[in-house]
Amino acid sequence: MLRAMIVDDEAPARSELRFLLEQTGKIGSINEASSVRSAIEMLMENRVDVVFLDISMPGASGIQLAEALHKLKNPPAVVFVTAYSDHAVEAFDVDATDYLMKPVEEARLDQAINKVLARVKPTSDSSKSSIERIPVEKGGRKVLIPVDQIRYIMAKDDYSCIFTEDDRYLSTTSLAQFESKLGDFGFFRVHRRYIVNLANVEDVETVPSGAIQLGVSGLDDRIPVSRRRVVPLKKALNL
Repeated sequence: MLRAMIVDDEAPARSELRFLLEQTGKIGSINEASSVRSAIEMLMENRVDVVFLDISMPGASGIQLAEALHKLKNPPAVVFVTAYSDHAVEAFDVDATDYLMKPVEEARLDQAINKVLARVKPTSDSSKSSIERIPVEKGGRKVLIPVDQIRYIMAKDDYSCIFTEDDRYLSTTSLAQFESKLGDFGFFRVHRRYIVNLANVEDVETVPSGAIQLGVSGLDDRIPVSRRRVVPLKKALNL
Protein backbone atom coordinates (compact mmCIF):
# COMPACT_ATOMS: atom_id res chain seq x y z
CA MET A 1 0.00 0.00 0.00
CA LEU A 2 1.31 3.42 -0.95
CA ARG A 3 1.57 6.43 1.33
CA ALA A 4 0.35 9.49 -0.51
CA MET A 5 0.18 13.25 -0.14
CA ILE A 6 -2.16 15.60 -2.00
CA VAL A 7 -0.91 19.18 -2.46
CA ASP A 8 -3.55 21.55 -3.81
CA ASP A 9 -4.72 24.96 -2.60
CA GLU A 10 -8.36 24.14 -3.42
CA ALA A 11 -10.15 22.06 -0.78
CA PRO A 12 -12.81 20.62 -3.15
CA ALA A 13 -10.07 19.39 -5.48
CA ARG A 14 -8.25 17.72 -2.58
CA SER A 15 -11.47 16.11 -1.39
CA GLU A 16 -12.34 14.73 -4.82
CA LEU A 17 -8.86 13.33 -5.41
CA ARG A 18 -8.80 11.76 -1.93
CA PHE A 19 -12.09 10.04 -2.73
CA LEU A 20 -10.76 8.65 -6.00
CA LEU A 21 -7.52 7.48 -4.40
CA GLU A 22 -9.38 5.70 -1.61
CA GLN A 23 -11.51 3.86 -4.15
CA THR A 24 -8.45 2.28 -5.77
CA GLY A 25 -7.58 0.19 -2.72
CA LYS A 26 -3.89 0.83 -3.40
CA ILE A 27 -3.33 3.75 -1.04
CA GLY A 28 -2.64 3.08 2.62
CA SER A 29 -2.70 6.66 3.95
CA ILE A 30 -3.26 10.13 2.55
CA ASN A 31 -1.99 13.47 3.89
CA GLU A 32 -3.25 16.78 2.52
CA ALA A 33 -1.48 20.14 2.19
CA SER A 34 -2.92 23.40 0.89
CA SER A 35 0.43 24.97 -0.04
CA VAL A 36 4.02 24.11 -0.85
CA ARG A 37 5.10 25.44 2.53
CA SER A 38 2.71 23.23 4.50
CA ALA A 39 3.64 20.26 2.29
CA ILE A 40 7.32 20.69 3.16
CA GLU A 41 6.50 20.87 6.87
CA MET A 42 4.52 17.62 6.64
CA LEU A 43 7.18 15.88 4.58
CA MET A 44 9.76 16.68 7.27
CA GLU A 45 7.69 14.59 9.72
CA ASN A 46 6.16 11.91 7.50
CA ARG A 47 7.76 10.09 4.62
CA VAL A 48 5.49 9.37 1.64
CA ASP A 49 5.80 7.30 -1.52
CA VAL A 50 3.98 9.63 -3.91
CA VAL A 51 2.94 13.28 -4.03
CA PHE A 52 -0.09 14.24 -6.13
CA LEU A 53 0.78 17.82 -6.88
CA ASP A 54 -1.10 20.78 -8.34
CA ILE A 55 1.04 23.26 -10.29
CA SER A 56 -0.63 26.66 -10.00
CA MET A 57 -0.83 27.64 -6.33
CA PRO A 58 -0.32 30.90 -4.40
CA GLY A 59 3.28 31.40 -3.35
CA ALA A 60 5.65 28.67 -4.49
CA SER A 61 4.45 26.54 -7.42
CA GLY A 62 4.16 22.80 -7.69
CA ILE A 63 7.04 22.78 -10.15
CA GLN A 64 9.28 24.41 -7.53
CA LEU A 65 8.33 21.78 -4.95
CA ALA A 66 8.98 18.99 -7.45
CA GLU A 67 12.42 20.45 -8.21
CA ALA A 68 13.25 20.43 -4.50
CA LEU A 69 12.00 16.87 -4.03
CA HIS A 70 13.95 15.68 -7.06
CA LYS A 71 17.19 16.67 -5.31
CA LEU A 72 16.53 14.39 -2.32
CA LYS A 73 18.44 11.14 -1.97
CA ASN A 74 15.22 9.08 -1.90
CA PRO A 75 12.54 11.35 -3.37
CA PRO A 76 8.87 10.37 -3.51
CA ALA A 77 7.29 9.91 -6.90
CA VAL A 78 5.53 13.01 -8.21
CA VAL A 79 2.26 12.91 -10.15
CA PHE A 80 1.09 16.32 -11.30
CA VAL A 81 -2.65 16.93 -11.20
CA THR A 82 -3.54 20.16 -12.96
CA ALA A 83 -6.13 21.93 -15.08
CA TYR A 84 -3.48 23.12 -17.53
CA SER A 85 -1.68 21.12 -20.20
CA ASP A 86 1.04 23.67 -20.95
CA HIS A 87 3.32 22.62 -18.06
CA ALA A 88 3.87 19.05 -19.22
CA VAL A 89 7.41 19.64 -20.50
CA GLU A 90 8.44 21.31 -17.23
CA ALA A 91 6.85 18.46 -15.30
CA PHE A 92 8.88 15.77 -16.97
CA ASP A 93 12.03 17.88 -16.69
CA VAL A 94 11.74 17.29 -12.93
CA ASP A 95 11.25 13.54 -13.51
CA ALA A 96 7.51 13.43 -12.82
CA THR A 97 6.02 9.95 -12.94
CA ASP A 98 2.82 11.13 -14.61
CA TYR A 99 0.78 14.20 -15.53
CA LEU A 100 -2.98 14.10 -14.98
CA MET A 101 -5.55 16.59 -16.19
CA LYS A 102 -8.46 17.78 -14.07
CA PRO A 103 -11.13 16.51 -13.76
CA VAL A 104 -9.28 13.28 -13.07
CA GLU A 105 -10.68 10.11 -14.61
CA GLU A 106 -10.64 6.94 -12.49
CA ALA A 107 -9.00 4.78 -15.17
CA ARG A 108 -6.31 7.37 -15.80
CA LEU A 109 -5.60 7.72 -12.08
CA ASP A 110 -5.30 3.96 -11.71
CA GLN A 111 -2.81 3.94 -14.58
CA ALA A 112 -0.74 6.61 -12.83
CA ILE A 113 -0.74 4.66 -9.55
CA ASN A 114 0.46 1.56 -11.37
CA LYS A 115 3.35 3.61 -12.77
CA VAL A 116 4.19 4.74 -9.24
CA LEU A 117 4.07 1.15 -7.94
CA ALA A 118 6.44 0.06 -10.70
CA ARG A 119 8.83 2.85 -9.80
CA VAL A 120 8.95 3.03 -6.02
CA LYS A 121 8.99 0.58 -3.16
CA PRO A 122 6.31 1.41 -0.57
CA THR A 123 7.72 2.48 2.80
CA SER A 124 5.80 -0.05 4.86
CA ASP A 125 8.67 -2.46 5.61
CA SER A 126 11.02 0.22 6.97
CA SER A 127 8.29 1.93 8.98
CA LYS A 128 7.32 -1.24 10.80
CA SER A 129 10.77 -1.59 12.30
CA SER A 130 10.83 1.99 13.54
CA ILE A 131 7.29 2.41 14.93
CA GLU A 132 6.34 -0.19 17.52
CA ARG A 133 5.12 2.07 20.32
CA ILE A 134 3.41 5.45 20.39
CA PRO A 135 4.62 8.08 22.93
CA VAL A 136 1.85 9.96 24.78
CA GLU A 137 1.50 12.14 27.86
CA LYS A 138 -0.04 10.63 30.99
CA GLY A 139 0.10 12.24 34.43
CA GLY A 140 2.95 14.53 33.45
CA ARG A 141 5.16 11.75 32.10
CA LYS A 142 5.80 10.08 28.77
CA VAL A 143 4.13 6.72 28.29
CA LEU A 144 4.92 4.36 25.40
CA ILE A 145 1.86 2.45 24.17
CA PRO A 146 2.43 -0.69 22.07
CA VAL A 147 0.68 -0.21 18.75
CA ASP A 148 -1.16 -3.55 18.98
CA GLN A 149 -2.84 -2.45 22.23
CA ILE A 150 -4.60 0.49 20.57
CA ARG A 151 -8.28 -0.18 19.81
CA TYR A 152 -9.10 3.11 18.07
CA ILE A 153 -8.16 6.80 17.96
CA MET A 154 -10.66 9.65 18.03
CA ALA A 155 -10.19 13.32 17.19
CA LYS A 156 -11.27 15.52 20.12
CA ASP A 157 -10.89 19.31 19.84
CA ASP A 158 -7.16 19.96 19.24
CA TYR A 159 -6.12 16.51 20.47
CA SER A 160 -6.29 12.87 19.48
CA CYS A 161 -7.70 10.51 22.09
CA ILE A 162 -6.10 7.06 22.00
CA PHE A 163 -8.16 4.20 23.43
CA THR A 164 -6.70 0.92 24.64
CA GLU A 165 -8.57 -1.94 26.34
CA ASP A 166 -8.43 -0.38 29.80
CA ASP A 167 -7.34 3.25 29.44
CA ARG A 168 -7.28 6.31 27.22
CA TYR A 169 -4.56 8.86 26.45
CA LEU A 170 -4.40 12.31 24.89
CA SER A 171 -1.91 13.18 22.16
CA THR A 172 -1.17 16.37 20.23
CA THR A 173 -0.43 14.25 17.15
CA SER A 174 -3.15 14.83 14.56
CA LEU A 175 -5.37 12.09 13.17
CA ALA A 176 -3.79 12.65 9.73
CA GLN A 177 -0.34 11.98 11.20
CA PHE A 178 -1.55 8.84 12.97
CA GLU A 179 -3.14 7.69 9.71
CA SER A 180 0.21 8.04 7.96
CA LYS A 181 2.21 6.34 10.72
CA LEU A 182 -0.15 3.46 11.51
CA GLY A 183 -1.60 2.56 8.12
CA ASP A 184 0.79 -0.37 7.74
CA PHE A 185 -0.16 -1.77 11.15
CA GLY A 186 -3.76 -2.53 10.23
CA PHE A 187 -5.23 0.83 11.22
CA PHE A 188 -7.86 2.40 8.96
CA ARG A 189 -9.31 5.91 8.79
CA VAL A 190 -13.05 5.12 8.76
CA HIS A 191 -14.29 8.65 9.45
CA ARG A 192 -12.87 12.17 9.69
CA ARG A 193 -12.92 11.70 13.49
CA TYR A 194 -11.95 8.02 13.83
CA ILE A 195 -9.09 5.65 13.07
CA VAL A 196 -9.74 2.00 13.96
CA ASN A 197 -7.45 -0.96 14.53
CA LEU A 198 -9.07 -3.44 12.13
CA ALA A 199 -7.88 -6.36 14.25
CA ASN A 200 -10.42 -5.27 16.88
CA VAL A 201 -13.44 -4.94 14.56
CA GLU A 202 -16.01 -7.52 15.64
CA ASP A 203 -18.90 -6.74 13.28
CA VAL A 204 -20.07 -4.40 10.54
CA GLU A 205 -23.68 -3.19 10.73
CA THR A 206 -25.84 -1.39 8.18
CA VAL A 207 -28.31 0.86 10.04
CA PRO A 208 -31.77 1.85 8.67
CA SER A 209 -30.39 5.07 7.17
CA GLY A 210 -28.05 2.98 5.04
CA ALA A 211 -24.94 4.09 6.90
CA ILE A 212 -22.32 1.65 8.15
CA GLN A 213 -21.25 1.30 11.79
CA LEU A 214 -18.51 -0.81 13.35
CA GLY A 215 -18.58 -2.86 16.50
CA VAL A 216 -15.16 -2.76 18.19
CA SER A 217 -14.16 -5.18 20.94
CA GLY A 218 -14.34 -3.61 24.39
CA LEU A 219 -16.45 -0.68 23.14
CA ASP A 220 -20.16 -0.29 23.89
CA ASP A 221 -20.75 2.53 21.42
CA ARG A 222 -20.46 1.88 17.71
CA ILE A 223 -18.10 3.77 15.41
CA PRO A 224 -19.55 5.43 12.29
CA VAL A 225 -18.08 4.92 8.84
CA SER A 226 -18.14 7.76 6.31
CA ARG A 227 -19.99 6.82 3.12
CA ARG A 228 -16.93 7.57 1.01
CA ARG A 229 -14.85 5.13 3.07
CA VAL A 230 -17.24 2.18 2.91
CA VAL A 231 -15.83 0.63 -0.28
CA PRO A 232 -12.12 0.80 0.71
CA LEU A 233 -13.01 -0.41 4.23
CA LYS A 234 -14.78 -3.48 2.84
CA LYS A 235 -11.72 -4.17 0.70
CA ALA A 236 -9.50 -3.89 3.74
CA LEU A 237 -11.75 -6.32 5.66
CA ASN A 238 -12.11 -8.65 2.66
CA LEU A 239 -15.89 -8.23 2.70
